[in-house]
Amino acid sequence: MGAITEASTSKFIDVEEGEIKGRIHVNDAGNGEEVVVMFHGSGPGASGWSNFHRNVDAFVDAGYRVLLIDSPGFNKSYPLVTASRDGAYAQAVKGVMDQLGIARAHMIGNSMGAATAMRMAVDYPEMVGKLIMMGGGSVGASTTVPMPTEGLKRLQGLYRQPTMENLRLMLDIFVYDPSTLTEELINGRFENMTRRPEHLTNFVQSLGISGGRSNYSHLLPKLTLPTMVIWGRDDRFVPLDLGLRMLWGMPNAELHVFSRCGHWAQWEHADRFNRLVLDFLAR
Repeated sequence: MGAITEASTSKFIDVEEGEIKGRIHVNDAGNGEEVVVMFHGSGPGASGWSNFHRNVDAFVDAGYRVLLIDSPGFNKSYPLVTASRDGAYAQAVKGVMDQLGIARAHMIGNSMGAATAMRMAVDYPEMVGKLIMMGGGSVGASTTVPMPTEGLKRLQGLYRQPTMENLRLMLDIFVYDPSTLTEELINGRFENMTRRPEHLTNFVQSLGISGGRSNYSHLLPKLTLPTMVIWGRDDRFVPLDLGLRMLWGMPNAELHVFSRCGHWAQWEHADRFNRLVLDFLAR
């Protein structure tokens, strides 16, 4: 088997599911019987590959098939304006899985992607095995940090003024140690962000008509499937107390906190993250 790259795993799936009617971009790696689907966050220029390129090989080597799905309105997927972002993104995932003949998969979501994973578990529970959520902000406001957080303010500022200066301002507090972010990564994110400017304006419009961030606190008791909640102790986008709220609310959840870690646990502590989640999936 050759090296796993973005280009070698790239494919497009035409989806018609609910309000989703368009081409969804997917990176599809490995051929294991068990499938892991990974969902990226909401930052400008985000994609499945940019969020999870440090994780794909480990999961494929462990015998899994891995799908990285670009949510509609992001990266190479088709543009979308919607009042129900998380629900629409979950519809896109269902459509992709149906088209690929995948009946059930484990869900891994970072930030906004955690809300997508949660909606999959609520809307299509028969399609979800285990649930892993990192830095998800879909359970209401923090009680320890003023909202919106510093990170979310910078993210929203970047959407409205998508400059390299504003991208660096956001990334400077995105991870615990910004010196680990290479120029290649930063430039790649900027290229993703500016290649499809309609994605940026559409996201701002969607935020306006949806009324802002989702709150699924009331759904937590219904999520009885095995769940791992992962957080960065130093997350300046979505504070740690929201992870504790998830832990308290879900009947079958556990929480792991990485110290010296910001909002991107799967990237900042990739090797430890991979071992932690693979062990959880193997139980």
